[in-house]
Amino acid sequence: MRFKTSIRNIQTFSKLTASLSSLGKVAWVRLDDDTVRFTIIPETGTQVWASLLIDSIFEDYTIQSAAPNNTINLELPLTPLHRALKSAINASSASIRLTKREGVPVLSLTIITNTISSGNSANGFLNGANQDPFGDNAFREEHLDAGKDREAIITQDIPVRVLTADSVEGIHEPRVREPDAHIILPSLIQLKAISDRFTKLAMATSTSAGRGGTAGNNVPKLELAANMHGGLKLSISTDALNISSVWTGLTNPELDPRQVEDGVEEHPSTKLKAAGPDAWSTVRIDGRDWGKVLSVGRLGGRVIACFANDNALILYVYLSNYEDGTDESVLTYYISSFSV
Repeated sequence: MRFKTSIRNIQTFSKLTASLSSLGKVAWVRLDDDTVRFTIIPETGTQVWASLLIDSIFEDYTIQSAAPNNTINLELPLTPLHRALKSAINASSASIRLTKREGVPVLSLTIITNTISSGNSANGFLNGANQDPFGDNAFREEHLDAGKDREAIITQDIPVRVLTADSVEGIHEPRVREPDAHIILPSLIQLKAISDRFTKLAMATSTSAGRGGTAGNNVPKLELAANMHGGLKLSISTDALNISSVWTGLTNPELDPRQVEDGVEEHPSTKLKAAGPDAWSTVRIDGRDWGKVLSVGRLGGRVIACFANDNALILYVYLSNYEDGTDESVLTYYISSFSV
């Protein structure tokens, strides 16, 4: 079993792991000849299924295993990976390989930099990791003379578990009924700012509502709704406040007839569109969890939201391919709706 690659876009990879680590501590990572997949399935909250083309973040990619398509399945802690990648942001090059340290499998991240830093951020990560099984071996630094310049080679090891194919065979994306509305979201940065403000206001008013209140134990519930006429509505309602923001003129993408089993005419979104601009599909979501989801906005890309009324919200975040700008890498977020 072999896996080794150079990181083509360290900044994008770091932003991705930052977004994912806000939703879960551990990811199932599936590597094969064509794609790298990150899956997060927390006990509660949003599920993430990210499928990235190799070229979007890696180059000089080598993988080999006895499984079909040279598949390797890993259980990977996201926080150590993200911290290691942050230390590589200004590196001249970075690579990752799957290896072993004292018989324990690790992803070994090696960076080369022309600037020798004090190492505070990396040492902070290691010193703060009380459960680090590798001790001093997790961080190694050497100096190489290269003419007048000096380079630093820094290696950080992230412990992983190599999973058998049988253990991941039953993992599948959630089954959600056909959406009633689908719409391209506005800037996620803007949407996150407003969503976070609504959530904080709801929490503040609930806390000040007094001891008979409902607050301290209740999750702030945002109501998000879309129609098939370019409208999106975000609102929150408590005993103390009722506020909303509305976007108009957004795009409802056309359905691909090849992907609609019963035909476009019978699709729920077609019927909702016929019902006019006052017909909405609505979900109620955890405001704090939603704020974490929207952190994916740092990656840019086009985001399509699909609303299954009172059931679920699905986000498809499309990232441009590194080479030709096509939308081929996609992050899929599954968010359950609270009942009324």
